[in-house]
Amino acid sequence: MAKVDLDIVKFILNRNELDTRLVAKVIEEINKEAEAQAAENVKEPAVKKQFAIIVSDPEGKLPEGELVGWVLQLPEDEAVQTAEERLIRAAYEFNATPKGSRIPAETIGEACEAVPARLLKEQNIWVKTKEPVLILRTDNKIPFDKLDAANKEDI
Repeated sequence: MAKVDLDIVKFILNRNELDTRLVAKVIEEINKEAEAQAAENVKEPAVKKQFAIIVSDPEGKLPEGELVGWVLQLPEDEAVQTAEERLIRAAYEFNATPKGSRIPAETIGEACEAVPARLLKEQNIWVKTKEPVLILRTDNKIPFDKLDAANKEDI
Protein backbone atom coordinates (compact mmCIF):
# COMPACT_ATOMS: atom_id res chain seq x y z
CA MET A 1 0.00 0.00 0.00
CA ALA A 2 1.28 3.44 -0.90
CA LYS A 3 2.00 5.84 1.93
CA VAL A 4 0.41 9.26 1.48
CA ASP A 5 1.04 12.36 3.52
CA LEU A 6 -1.96 13.31 5.69
CA ASP A 7 -1.85 16.89 4.41
CA ILE A 8 -2.47 15.59 0.88
CA VAL A 9 -5.43 13.50 2.07
CA LYS A 10 -6.87 16.50 3.93
CA PHE A 11 -6.39 18.75 0.88
CA ILE A 12 -8.15 16.27 -1.44
CA LEU A 13 -11.06 15.79 0.96
CA ASN A 14 -11.51 19.56 1.27
CA ARG A 15 -11.25 20.00 -2.52
CA ASN A 16 -14.12 17.56 -2.97
CA GLU A 17 -16.24 19.86 -0.82
CA LEU A 18 -16.74 17.53 2.13
CA ASP A 19 -17.88 18.87 5.47
CA THR A 20 -14.98 20.19 7.60
CA ARG A 21 -16.11 18.14 10.60
CA LEU A 22 -16.21 14.98 8.49
CA VAL A 23 -12.69 15.70 7.16
CA ALA A 24 -11.41 16.20 10.72
CA LYS A 25 -13.04 12.94 11.82
CA VAL A 26 -11.49 11.01 8.90
CA ILE A 27 -8.02 12.45 9.59
CA GLU A 28 -8.37 11.59 13.29
CA GLU A 29 -9.31 7.98 12.45
CA ILE A 30 -6.35 7.72 10.08
CA ASN A 31 -4.02 8.95 12.84
CA LYS A 32 -5.42 6.40 15.30
CA GLU A 33 -4.95 3.55 12.82
CA ALA A 34 -1.40 4.68 12.05
CA GLU A 35 -0.54 4.74 15.76
CA ALA A 36 -2.06 1.26 16.22
CA GLN A 37 -0.01 -0.13 13.34
CA ALA A 38 3.16 1.51 14.65
CA ALA A 39 2.55 -0.08 18.06
CA GLU A 40 2.13 -3.52 16.43
CA ASN A 41 5.28 -3.19 14.34
CA VAL A 42 7.65 -2.53 17.23
CA LYS A 43 10.86 -4.28 16.22
CA GLU A 44 12.88 -6.19 18.77
CA PRO A 45 16.48 -5.05 19.06
CA ALA A 46 19.01 -7.16 17.21
CA VAL A 47 20.63 -9.91 19.23
CA LYS A 48 24.34 -9.35 19.83
CA LYS A 49 26.21 -12.47 18.82
CA GLN A 50 29.54 -14.09 19.56
CA PHE A 51 31.51 -16.44 17.34
CA ALA A 52 32.50 -20.00 18.24
CA ILE A 53 34.20 -22.83 16.39
CA ILE A 54 33.35 -26.45 16.86
CA VAL A 55 36.46 -28.45 16.08
CA SER A 56 36.23 -31.89 14.55
CA ASP A 57 38.57 -34.10 16.62
CA PRO A 58 37.10 -37.59 16.29
CA GLU A 59 40.32 -39.41 17.25
CA GLY A 60 41.18 -37.15 20.20
CA LYS A 61 44.37 -35.78 18.65
CA LEU A 62 43.78 -32.07 19.14
CA PRO A 63 47.44 -31.03 19.73
CA GLU A 64 48.70 -32.40 16.39
CA GLY A 65 47.46 -33.13 12.89
CA GLU A 66 45.09 -31.43 10.51
CA LEU A 67 41.77 -30.41 12.05
CA VAL A 68 38.55 -29.08 10.55
CA GLY A 69 35.70 -27.18 12.17
CA TRP A 70 32.63 -25.05 11.61
CA VAL A 71 32.19 -21.40 12.52
CA LEU A 72 29.02 -20.71 14.51
CA GLN A 73 27.37 -17.72 16.13
CA LEU A 74 25.22 -17.67 19.24
CA PRO A 75 23.87 -14.92 21.51
CA GLU A 76 26.54 -12.99 23.38
CA ASP A 77 24.99 -13.62 26.79
CA GLU A 78 24.80 -17.41 26.28
CA ALA A 79 27.55 -19.85 27.24
CA VAL A 80 29.64 -21.08 24.32
CA GLN A 81 29.44 -24.61 25.75
CA THR A 82 25.76 -24.74 24.73
CA ALA A 83 26.59 -24.40 21.01
CA GLU A 84 26.87 -28.14 20.40
CA GLU A 85 23.65 -28.85 22.32
CA ARG A 86 21.76 -26.22 20.31
CA LEU A 87 23.06 -27.67 17.05
CA ILE A 88 21.99 -31.17 18.11
CA ARG A 89 18.48 -29.97 19.05
CA ALA A 90 18.13 -28.30 15.63
CA ALA A 91 19.28 -31.56 13.98
CA TYR A 92 16.65 -33.53 15.97
CA GLU A 93 13.96 -31.13 14.74
CA PHE A 94 15.25 -31.45 11.17
CA ASN A 95 15.27 -35.26 11.39
CA ALA A 96 11.59 -35.14 12.43
CA THR A 97 10.65 -33.40 9.15
CA PRO A 98 9.81 -35.37 5.98
CA LYS A 99 13.10 -34.32 4.32
CA GLY A 100 15.04 -35.16 7.48
CA SER A 101 13.45 -38.60 7.69
CA ARG A 102 14.62 -39.32 4.11
CA ILE A 103 18.14 -37.96 4.63
CA PRO A 104 18.76 -37.59 8.38
CA ALA A 105 21.62 -35.54 9.81
CA GLU A 106 23.72 -38.04 11.77
CA THR A 107 26.86 -36.00 12.45
CA ILE A 108 27.64 -32.42 13.46
CA GLY A 109 29.04 -31.82 9.96
CA GLU A 110 25.84 -33.05 8.33
CA ALA A 111 23.82 -30.87 10.71
CA CYS A 112 25.84 -27.79 9.72
CA GLU A 113 25.32 -28.56 6.02
CA ALA A 114 21.73 -29.84 5.91
CA VAL A 115 19.71 -28.21 8.69
CA PRO A 116 17.88 -25.13 7.37
CA ALA A 117 18.58 -21.72 8.90
CA ARG A 118 14.97 -21.49 10.09
CA LEU A 119 15.43 -24.45 12.47
CA LEU A 120 18.83 -23.21 13.60
CA LYS A 121 17.43 -19.74 14.34
CA GLU A 122 14.74 -21.28 16.56
CA GLN A 123 17.58 -22.67 18.70
CA ASN A 124 19.42 -19.28 18.66
CA ILE A 125 22.41 -20.58 16.71
CA TRP A 126 23.65 -19.50 13.29
CA VAL A 127 26.01 -21.59 11.14
CA LYS A 128 28.43 -19.30 9.30
CA THR A 129 30.36 -21.99 7.38
CA LYS A 130 28.33 -24.90 6.06
CA GLU A 131 31.51 -26.53 4.75
CA PRO A 132 34.22 -27.41 7.28
CA VAL A 133 37.24 -25.11 7.37
CA LEU A 134 40.82 -26.04 8.19
CA ILE A 135 42.08 -25.00 11.60
CA LEU A 136 45.67 -23.94 12.07
CA ARG A 137 47.63 -24.16 15.30
CA THR A 138 49.69 -21.28 16.57
CA ASP A 139 51.76 -20.48 19.63
CA ASN A 140 50.27 -16.95 19.53
CA LYS A 141 53.67 -15.20 19.38
CA ILE A 142 55.26 -13.06 16.71
CA PRO A 143 59.01 -13.75 16.44
CA PHE A 144 60.46 -10.27 15.95
CA ASP A 145 64.06 -11.53 16.18
CA LYS A 146 63.70 -13.69 13.07
CA LEU A 147 62.01 -10.90 11.11
CA ASP A 148 64.79 -8.46 12.00
CA ALA A 149 67.45 -10.99 10.94
CA ALA A 150 65.66 -11.68 7.64
CA ASN A 151 65.35 -7.95 6.88
CA LYS A 152 69.09 -7.37 7.50
CA GLU A 153 70.00 -10.20 5.11
CA ASP A 154 67.85 -8.64 2.35
CA ILE A 155 69.76 -5.31 2.55
